[in-house]
Order: sequence, then structure tokens, then C-alpha cells
Amino acid sequence: MNEPLAERVRPKTLDEYISQHHLVGEKGSLTHQIKRGIIPSLILWGPPGTGKTTLANIIAQESKRPFYILSAINSGVKDIREVIDKAKQSGGLFTSKNPILFIDEIHRFSKSQQDSLLGAVEKGWVTLIGATTENPSFEVIPALLSRCQVYILNSFDKNDLESLIHRAIKKDTLLKSKTIELKETEALLRLSGGDGRKLLNIFELVVNSEVTDNVVITDDLVMSKVQKNTALYDKTGEQHYDIISAFIKSIRGSDPNGTVYWLARMIEGGEDVKFIARRMLISASEDIGLANPTALVMANTTFQAVTTIGYPEARIILSQCAIYLATSPKSNASYMAIGKAQQLVKQTGDLSVPLPLRNAPTKLMKDIGYGKDYKYAHNYENNFIAEEFLPEEIIGTSIYQAGNNTREKAIKDFLTNRWKTKYEF
Repeated sequence: MNEPLAERVRPKTLDEYISQHHLVGEKGSLTHQIKRGIIPSLILWGPPGTGKTTLANIIAQESKRPFYILSAINSGVKDIREVIDKAKQSGGLFTSKNPILFIDEIHRFSKSQQDSLLGAVEKGWVTLIGATTENPSFEVIPALLSRCQVYILNSFDKNDLESLIHRAIKKDTLLKSKTIELKETEALLRLSGGDGRKLLNIFELVVNSEVTDNVVITDDLVMSKVQKNTALYDKTGEQHYDIISAFIKSIRGSDPNGTVYWLARMIEGGEDVKFIARRMLISASEDIGLANPTALVMANTTFQAVTTIGYPEARIILSQCAIYLATSPKSNASYMAIGKAQQLVKQTGDLSVPLPLRNAPTKLMKDIGYGKDYKYAHNYENNFIAEEFLPEEIIGTSIYQAGNNTREKAIKDFLTNRWKTKYEF
């Protein structure tokens, strides 16, 4: 039998489905809708191997609807229209039981391909279920996204992964013919990276590599088998996340050599140019920030450029930006400030906006004090007056701490000159 283990033990019902309790557990946000068969068009967003395709199949099965599948890798506008026509003929006019159109890797669809779905989704000819590993806010056109609910699937935790293995041993016909002892599972779980499909693939490889039907799973056994089978690694799995981590940490550590090496590894592996550019955008703000504000401009320009150009020329633009970021002065002051501010908000709740800071577009609002006593900074010397802008309950709280770099030292001097000893900048 050539069918892989992950496919052989794929859950067929909601009761068999492991993990994602926030969506399909007893009080899950999708559970009631699935049971009633009233399914909105939706996007399932999560890492590889977290059960997006399986959940789509179960939704169709539980709601007893026709089910059509398209893959964004090998489907064009023509394929989409053909499926929509079939869906309409199969009873799509009855919105309570309209067919489900599942699109795997919907983030790979072009704008025109996504546009071709709009009419069918809006008119209820199909219920769209899209699966994506990328942030749909970036990859799905706004018109389509506004017509869909977005549900986030999480990586499997340790208990989920172990449940998957035990379930496979118990349910799979081929595995039941062997005696399997799970003596150690740490290596299996670590190599899976929270990807259920990858976990089962590794597990099957290890079991099948043993000549005996009595298999004792240990960490050493797993590592010895996996190291000889590098094909287990791919750009959507653990290595994808490890290498982007090494890339960002090289930028943060101001090492252009490490930066461009890990960039080359991703390029050679066929990594999506927009994924790389998007991570550089984040790094430009998180790790460089006000130490060199131009880094964010550079990263944003890079994102726009590589989106238009693509490989192979995009590699040069990515390299230029990556080296620029690696050789820029570093500051995480903005990152730390928003984190501190968010924590303060969580601790103090919805504090009232002071009356002088409130907008007063109507006479009534002016009469009850909105905007009263607000001092317009430009009416004062140096366009500044030492009036605080925090709620009364947290007046005097220092949130932003200037980083130790040339530009932020100048910012610190500016703020100290204005506020004196009021805050510890």
C-alpha cells in the first residue's frame, strides 16, 4: 500500500478529530454551526499539518453537502469557473445546502483567480473554505476576505501529537500487525515541529525501517533514521521556521555574513519572496526601529519590489535589503514601548480620556467640557507645553525608553530638554 500513514488515519468525523478545541471542541466556535449544517464561507489559517484539509472534509461530511476541491498550485480561472458551474447545477441555489468549494493554499491564488470566486461566494452558489499557511490579511484580496470568516488553527501541542501516534497505532491496519513500544517520544515530537502530518510520516519511516515486527521507539532510533532521510525536511516544515529564525537573528546580531548565508539557503530552497520580505519588514521595526528609521522604508520598498519582480532577480534586492538591515544600528525601544503600553492597558482597563483631550464636534460636547482647557502646543515657545497626555490614574508613567544609539540619544536629549526630569527617557 503506497498511501502514507497520515492519509490512512485521516479523521472522517468530528469525534475523531484531534486538537483545535477552540474551533471544534464542545464549546468551539465552529462546532454548533457544523452540527446544524449552517456553514459560512471561511478561511482556515494555520501552520502546515494542523488539520485544515481534514477539517474541511469533515465539515462537508457532517453538513452532507457536495464537496469540490481545487489546489491553488495547479488550478486556474478556467478550473474555478468549471467547478462553480458544477456547483450551481448540483443545487447551489438552495443556500442552506449549497456545495462546499475547498481551495488548498488559497494564498497562492492570483488576484484575478480570487476575483473569479467573488460572485459565487456572494450569491451563495458555493460556500468557500480556503486553507492557508500565510496571513490572509496579506494574501487574500479584501473583497473576498470580507465575505469570509477567518479561523486560526494552532500547532499541535505535546498531548495532541502523542494522541495522534497512539491513535495511528490503534487504528492503522499495517501498524496493528506490529508490536510497537513508545519508549521515548521527545525526538519524534521535536522533529515534527507541531506538524501532525510530518509526525506521522517520520513515525511511519522509523517503524518501516526496522526489520523486526517488534519495534521499540527511542530518541536515538528516531534520530538515526531521520538523519539518513533528509527528504523529510521541506520549506513548509521545521527547517522553514529554523532558517528564518537564523536569518532574523543574524540581522539582529549585525552579522551580514550569517544574514546573506541564511538568505541564500531560503532562496535555494524556493522560499516565497514575499515571506522573506515580510519578515524583513518586521525586523526593520522590531530590531532597528528609531536607530535608523530608513530601514523600515527600505524594507517596505523591498517588499513592493520583489512582489512585482519575483525570482531570480529578486534575490539581488533581498540581498541588498538584508545586508542593509544587518549593518544598521539596532534598537528595540519601539518594540519594548508598545509591549509595556499594552501590558499597562491590560492592568488598568479602559481609563477615561481626560476632558481636555476629547474631541468636541458638537455644541453639546463643548458645553459638557469636551476639549476644555486643551492647550494647543503650537501657541507656545518651541511648540511645546509641559502638559501630560495620559489618563489621570497613570500620570507620570514612563513607557518609552530611548535606545543606546546615536539617533535615539538625540531623541533623548530633545525629550529631556522639553520634559526636564518629568520622565526617565
